[in-house]
Amino acid sequence: MLRLVVARVFTAALTLLLVSVVIFAMIEVLPGDVASRILGRDATQESLAQVRAQLHLNDPAIERYLGWLAGVVQGDFGLALTSKRPIVDILAPRIVNTLILSGIAFLLYLPLALVPALLQAVNRDRPIDHGFSTVTLVLLSTPDFLLSTLLLIAFVVLIPVLPATSLVEPTTSFVGWVRALILPSVTLAIVMAVYAVRMLRDNLIEVLEAEYIRMAELKGLSKRAVLLRHALPNALVPTLNVTALNLGYLIGGVVIVEKVFSYPGFGGLLVDSLQLRDIPLIEATVLIAAAVYVGANLLADVGAILLNPRLRKS
Repeated sequence: MLRLVVARVFTAALTLLLVSVVIFAMIEVLPGDVASRILGRDATQESLAQVRAQLHLNDPAIERYLGWLAGVVQGDFGLALTSKRPIVDILAPRIVNTLILSGIAFLLYLPLALVPALLQAVNRDRPIDHGFSTVTLVLLSTPDFLLSTLLLIAFVVLIPVLPATSLVEPTTSFVGWVRALILPSVTLAIVMAVYAVRMLRDNLIEVLEAEYIRMAELKGLSKRAVLLRHALPNALVPTLNVTALNLGYLIGGVVIVEKVFSYPGFGGLLVDSLQLRDIPLIEATVLIAAAVYVGANLLADVGAILLNPRLRKS
């Protein structure tokens, strides 16, 4: 078990190292003057020289990459070009905001994914199964921004019970935080759950037809015990990969949702850094988003090993 986990961790670390090379190469090594891309065509030679000196653009690319990587390993992403502030200070509150939003969305995601899938598997080909399938298909074809807009129309315009924007500050009260997080967290939870529901339903139906499930039923176990203790853990293994992608989506894919609801999170910072052409901030945000994806897939692999003994034996 330990050897398998260590192997997965090593693979994840190697993947993240390769991703860092790609990020640095795409942003700083591609043809074209980085300083000119940042400042635009009308930049003076003095300002261009200042940016080149600040970003060490006159040094060899490999030297710049190793220096950047050494700083990242130590938690130092450098200074933002626009504000001259340490990037860590800029990232910290945005990441905390997104983690709060993501945590609430993930807590909502679990029942939204499990309950419909269980009901559909138990009531296969019945009206309740067809009803949930229709709803999930409709939601699958609904883009994030459209779902966000529909929720805004429903609960801000038609039934004005929630705020139109989710602006939060350190001085925002607990009630203010709750009201601000309801719509974006529900949007994220629904977007994630519709993918997991369909996969989990199919996995559960397949597992419920297995021989060991029939044997458990013949031994006199209740349907609830058979479903929750024997069928569900085995059906969850393939669904973990979808959940891993959803975890990555919570950090890197919330850009649209955060922009629609004006929520000051990590996704909005990523867009702002691109608009401002702040190269060090772009590198930091993209690398963190990639690290979340890699870490989420690592957790999914480890979870699959823990849930499925056959993987440990193989």
